[in-house]
Amino acid sequence: MITGVDSERPGAGRRGGSEAFPDDGEASRDAFEVFRDDWGIPHLRAADALALARAQGYVTALDRAWQLETERHRLLGTSASWLGAEAVDWDRFVRRARLADTARRCFGRLAPETAAWVGAYVDGVNDGLAEGASRAPEFAAVGRAPGRWEPWTPLGVWLSTHILFAGFPTKLWREEVAHRLGEDRMTLFATDGPGTAGSNGWLLSGERTASGAPLLAGDPHRFIEAPGVYQQIRLACPEFDVVGLAVPGIPGIAHFGHTGGVAWAITNAMADYQDLYRERLRRTPDGGVEALGPDGWYRAHAHTETVEVAGADPETVEVIETDRGPVIIGGPGGGLGGEPGGGPGGEPSGHLGGGPDADADASAEGPRAISLRHPPRVTGELGFDVLPALLRARTVADLDTALDRWVEPVNVVLAADTAGGALHRVAGHVPVRPDVNRLRVVPAEDPAYAWREGEAAPLPRTEAAGPGGIAVMANERGLAAPLGVEFAPPHRARRIRELLGARTDWSPATLAAVHTDTRLASSRPLLSLLVRAPGLGPAAIGLRDRLLRWDRHMEADSTDATLYARLRTDVVHRLAGHPALKGVTGADDPWRSAAYPALFRPWLAAVPRIGYALETLLTVGLLPYEDRLAMVAASAEAVAAAAEGTPPGPWGELHRLSPWQALPDPVPDAEARPGLAGDHDCVLSTSGVPGVTDLFARGPAARYVWDLARREDSGWVVPFGASGVPGSAHHRDQTPLWARGALVPVVTDWDLLHPTTRHLEENPAMTAAPEPVAPALRPAVHEQKIEGFGTVRLVPVDPSADADLLHGWVTEERARFWGMADHTREQVREIYEFVDSLATHHAYLALRDGVPAALFQTYEPDADPVGECYDVQTGDFGVHLLIAPAEGEGAVKGYTDALLTAFIAHVFSDPAHLRVVVEPDARNEKAIARMVRIGFELGPEIRKPEKTARLAFLTRAALGLA
Repeated sequence: MITGVDSERPGAGRRGGSEAFPDDGEASRDAFEVFRDDWGIPHLRAADALALARAQGYVTALDRAWQLETERHRLLGTSASWLGAEAVDWDRFVRRARLADTARRCFGRLAPETAAWVGAYVDGVNDGLAEGASRAPEFAAVGRAPGRWEPWTPLGVWLSTHILFAGFPTKLWREEVAHRLGEDRMTLFATDGPGTAGSNGWLLSGERTASGAPLLAGDPHRFIEAPGVYQQIRLACPEFDVVGLAVPGIPGIAHFGHTGGVAWAITNAMADYQDLYRERLRRTPDGGVEALGPDGWYRAHAHTETVEVAGADPETVEVIETDRGPVIIGGPGGGLGGEPGGGPGGEPSGHLGGGPDADADASAEGPRAISLRHPPRVTGELGFDVLPALLRARTVADLDTALDRWVEPVNVVLAADTAGGALHRVAGHVPVRPDVNRLRVVPAEDPAYAWREGEAAPLPRTEAAGPGGIAVMANERGLAAPLGVEFAPPHRARRIRELLGARTDWSPATLAAVHTDTRLASSRPLLSLLVRAPGLGPAAIGLRDRLLRWDRHMEADSTDATLYARLRTDVVHRLAGHPALKGVTGADDPWRSAAYPALFRPWLAAVPRIGYALETLLTVGLLPYEDRLAMVAASAEAVAAAAEGTPPGPWGELHRLSPWQALPDPVPDAEARPGLAGDHDCVLSTSGVPGVTDLFARGPAARYVWDLARREDSGWVVPFGASGVPGSAHHRDQTPLWARGALVPVVTDWDLLHPTTRHLEENPAMTAAPEPVAPALRPAVHEQKIEGFGTVRLVPVDPSADADLLHGWVTEERARFWGMADHTREQVREIYEFVDSLATHHAYLALRDGVPAALFQTYEPDADPVGECYDVQTGDFGVHLLIAPAEGEGAVKGYTDALLTAFIAHVFSDPAHLRVVVEPDARNEKAIARMVRIGFELGPEIRKPEKTARLAFLTRAALGLA
């Protein structure tokens, strides 16, 4: 029943693309082919794994340049330099957590062959970034060009993507609950929150499928980003041929893949593997920092870094690391809001974590701070050696062996192969330490809370096929229960098993009914209280009866679903106002505390916590049963009265996608914000924030069905499209399919794919017309930061793209000496096309902070008519200069002199250039005076056909460079 995939191997089908393999069978390091299917999904083919990694990086840079640049800035903590003050909190955290340094460490510990493979991917990214950036309008919008990736950058992207994945800020929330409501209430709100859960995965053995072979399916639920967090891709070389969902910026396929012989998928295990330690720090007389450890005070690492902020002054961040890890909250000065300088007397203005044996306040020896300890920082291992092994896996046993080296994040894995093997296990690194470390902030100086060096917790596994040939993973308290604290309620897992158990002829097409199921089992406690709610008026009784008839499905066209959501919201707010929760709500809401950086406030806000834990709060004995009934009755009355004035509309009109974008659309695009069915506890887990908003930012970041009978019968879909480029035909072409639960077919026959060139504009699978490269996105021949002026970059003139700009400059009255005052736009373009054709003459735009500021031309005098007018010396190098108007915001004192500083630095950066030659119009007294002022020596007047010019010379010796 299970067929092979030999027909899909590289070499089958037709050749295509500008990088086809040489006929002699020997491929160069760069040799690869790019194909695309009808949805623009890249299928890559190369002679070996290194060339294929380079191809993956290159194509990702073409399709996702803006996304890659966003992620690079996020890992470096430089997002605020172009996004402004709103990104400062993240930059501070990343700097203090030392993510980039951790990435460098982890890269240094990679096996040599893995390091070369990652390096090949990075080479491909750098090869493709300029072209990819030229098509992404976001670069022009922020006036930035893409930066260069380092070999360790992918590891940093992985770290920054997953550093908050295990939800360590929840420990801060539990500390606040314990401090304000009592130790016995610490886990009162324990459930999956908005940032950790929602993913589904299931494995059906052959006894439950129409083909007789396993099916593996699911949907990772994450914050939806535009462009998407997953990239559909195929990677093929003689060693392997894999389709799957890659993470842009990361080589290979980490989480969801199908090699033809084996397929795998993951969900978040909800394990706890990151600890927070309450530190005592003090400043030393020389300005250093000491920390209190089990053996007393010792010198901690400390240094400062500067965070550049667009539109604001730069900010200084002190980076401190103790023996436990980097300090991410507080410091020796008190740590108000995560930085030194707290409340009166230097004390923290808020509660920075009590924890076991904690005093009520910081001791006189030093205020508290909080450090983060997590496996990659401790071990220098991130698990990247696993990635190439996954691509080479042929069986479940291969996959299992590879996953033994996985580190972060900790995942539950399901897998099956064509030989009948199956796998259901946890993969990752969970340190061995006291159970209390998982719950809360613990004291750094007490050795009882230390990790057991070199040890890791055993990772559970179970019978792969599961009861009845069904295995399910949905973040529930199941296989990974010994490793975590907070898990998703069991509703999604139970519902998936219920649906899958109803038939034995499942196929990829029929599984859509599971992906899109909307039954909301968590509605039961609220509706049960509504049944018994006392003293309801006529309108509230009508609401009650209507909701009791409701099928409890959160369908997009259901007005009953909207009515239920209104009732739930009202109950959440009434709970938030109840005296029993007063310590963490209203003015006492930890979200308002200045003791924590703003980055962590989503984990500290009471209303969302109440909303997600509503099922528990309406069931346990926090409130007397009568109070719960009275609260639900009051909510029913309020919602019923509001419904009489404003009848509920369809759920899908309110429950719309709200994706995260680094640079939001000026006008929100309705196509990118469809209304959907589902809710947090549905299988279709489209997660709003109960009590806060019905919009959802979390949902299925992809869907997949892997067929082990015929890989070509598999399917996949993402929320938007294969391309991250606005205007591309494949930017959002998958959104309608994703919204209704349909899948794009996985194409594996090379003859059905479109061969492309390496240049995106020649790609027949893309319909977007080529666009000129904006000046700010062109590679610079020279870049220099001039104090008090800005950054000057010299980029080549594009005669066509820059014709309007240049024509506007050279025809102004102030440019009359340039000699083009009466030229048309086309004449100007033709002149610079001619200049561009010469090897001896070059034209550049000078950009000041990305904005065109001058036209700078260079030439070799002995190849120019001026060479006939004077005795050319060896090392002479001619220049022409036209300064753009310095008006309005651009007007600064010394504008021209600052630009001249950069131009001269560029010319003399070549040791062959010994003397700069200029020839301003003899009538241009202002220009001649400026040349003399900066060190030029005047020469004779010369007569040229178009003007009488005055020669002037600037030598290296005049600048002290000889």
